Amino acid sequence: MAMFGPLRQYFVKSEIRACWKLLKPWWVSEERWIARGLFLLVFLLDMAIVAIGVWLTYWNKNFFNAFADYDLHRVWLLMLEALLIAACGIVSEASRTWFYQTLQIRWRRWMTDVYLKKWLEGSTFHRIEDLKKIDNADQRISEDLRDMVELSLHLSLGFFSNLVSLITFSIIIWGISGTLTFAVGGLVINIPGYMLWVSIIYAILASVMVEKWGKKMVAVEYEQQLRESDFRFSMMRVRENSAQIAISRGGTAERKMLNRLFRGIEINWEAFKQYTKRITIVEKGYTEIGILLAYLVIIPRYFAHQITLGSIMQLTMSFTKVRVGFAWFVFQYKRLASLRSMCKRLGELYCYIDMETPRHIAFETSRDGALRIDNLELSLADGKVITRVDALCFEPGSRWLIRGGSGVGKTTLLKAIAGVWLYGSGRISLPDGKFMFLPQELYLPLGTLRVALCYPRPLDAYTPGQCAEALFKCGLGQYIGCLDDEGILWSKRLSPGEKQRLAFARCLLGRPDFLFMDESTSALDPAMEQRLFECLLDELPDTAIISVAHRLSLDKYHDNFYTMGQVALGSDSGVKA
Repeated sequence: MAMFGPLRQYFVKSEIRACWKLLKPWWVSEERWIARGLFLLVFLLDMAIVAIGVWLTYWNKNFFNAFADYDLHRVWLLMLEALLIAACGIVSEASRTWFYQTLQIRWRRWMTDVYLKKWLEGSTFHRIEDLKKIDNADQRISEDLRDMVELSLHLSLGFFSNLVSLITFSIIIWGISGTLTFAVGGLVINIPGYMLWVSIIYAILASVMVEKWGKKMVAVEYEQQLRESDFRFSMMRVRENSAQIAISRGGTAERKMLNRLFRGIEINWEAFKQYTKRITIVEKGYTEIGILLAYLVIIPRYFAHQITLGSIMQLTMSFTKVRVGFAWFVFQYKRLASLRSMCKRLGELYCYIDMETPRHIAFETSRDGALRIDNLELSLADGKVITRVDALCFEPGSRWLIRGGSGVGKTTLLKAIAGVWLYGSGRISLPDGKFMFLPQELYLPLGTLRVALCYPRPLDAYTPGQCAEALFKCGLGQYIGCLDDEGILWSKRLSPGEKQRLAFARCLLGRPDFLFMDESTSALDPAMEQRLFECLLDELPDTAIISVAHRLSLDKYHDNFYTMGQVALGSDSGVKA
């Protein structure tokens, strides 16, 4: 059949097998019976809508025959029947929409949870950003996943509904259209159900044409989504860094960059327009010419008195249904192209978030409670060595200050200990206990100040009194009354120095066994730095503190010192107690 030839090209391609691999899990998951039940219910409602369509064709036949016979009584009865048909149609369509949307959101929720779990598990999200192989993972999870669920449901239910409709109305056409008889060179040819064959041939021609004209549309749409994502991400960066850009008078530079990105969108859009135009020409031409074609093949039989006016109306309605059914591929080509593009993007993301990352740095459990580093070599993704650490031992309750010039790998060392730096070799022995890492610029999640203070622990991990006390000790007493205020963007409201004070408050609440601080007082004045460190040492006497800093003022708060050099550390490193 016309719609199956081009579709076969889709289902034999590896990307469609990959698409099915993405779509399948929910239907075999713990929610499989709910999923299948909802799908079956929507399908049955679709069948009800098809049945109402068949009913309507017979009503049309009877109604126009009653008009032709001037049978007013029958006309009024048929008008009442039309009201019943309309009521059934409204109930079926409304119910179908409700259950369809329920199915859609449940599937999307399950898929989103799977992707979020894999993306945010461990340090996967950081690894993806670090590798820079996948663009805009957030957009793929939020938008592509939503659209993939919507399109796959629309296409699958539409396909089955269309197939049933096609078979049903084909039977009607076969029974009504009769036999076309004509002679060629003295040979009499009879074609039974000739209108059905006309619709098949017509749909085959349109399907071949749309495949020929639009086959590159998948690649063009994929590129369009990529460029749109980059443009949106760049604007988001402007919003997030508005203060720095404004201070630097960078508005003009940002506008030029955004215009350049949008120019890329515009260039690709020209190709997208070309393919859309071609497919639209086929779609509209198929529809408009098809209407005339239906009358063209019916006229001879009507004027030969072989068919009634009512039968003409039933035939034209059925012919339209069959013609559209056979050309399902023509009308869904753009959606199929979009689905393939989305599955490709989501498949790429899934490959990366599900990929096991080889770790050359060995992690093991420390038996004596100390954190040990042995023969550690840290490198970039291309294998270039950043730094080496032969041996380090951080005892419980010890105070260490790690120093060195910019770019020698101090922050990278802390990332390696945290397990988020992937490249290198050596061994790190980690003791049991709580670890906390304070970066130079603290991340603040969306929500209230108490959410930011307790992060990453839940709100009920600490009492309001504990939160208030921690803020007061860290010089943020003025914000105690705002702990639960909604609608404040604290990442913008707090200054860099206040964010660093909030980080110390987190430490007082979290009471870690090992605390790693990366330039965590760089935005503080000496008096506040002294106040916070003295408070920290006072409140957490058993916590091992490992600081990375350039400031000499921090020396007095530490007992042990380690100086990192560029790559080779043998002669440049020293330890003193």
